[in-house]
Amino acid sequence: MAYKVERTEAEWRQHLEPAAYRTLREFGTENPWSGKYVENDDPGIYQCRGCDTALFGSQNKFNAECGWAAFSAPLDEALIEQYEDRSQGMLRTEIRCAVCGSHLGYLFQDAPEELGGWRYCVNSIGLMLCTSETASSTAS
Repeated sequence: MAYKVERTEAEWRQHLEPAAYRTLREFGTENPWSGKYVENDDPGIYQCRGCDTALFGSQNKFNAECGWAAFSAPLDEALIEQYEDRSQGMLRTEIRCAVCGSHLGYLFQDAPEELGGWRYCVNSIGLMLCTSETASSTAS
């Protein structure tokens, strides 16, 4: 599949640190409760670490007590691809960044109904949080 942001494997390895490469490009998963955004409540926009695309807003982040960052919806459904995954002896829906194809995590239909019922379960290592502070410091 052709993506808006494409890199060779060598370029991906240079762009990402090894743990991020393993998760984003080799479909790995970080250990539960190890991600820096699991319990983070700072306001901002969560961007794809692979291509800087804004994917999730903090207004849709919630504590799912699952060990990974959880969101009730992306900023734009068109930015998230969904794939059937049967790799662990179960049927799951994998989610990827539609701009660069990076593996983000999984989609489950087990969130509270008042949040829409969907839980985008995302590896923190696949995200970067852009807050008003980080945006102003990178603009200087």
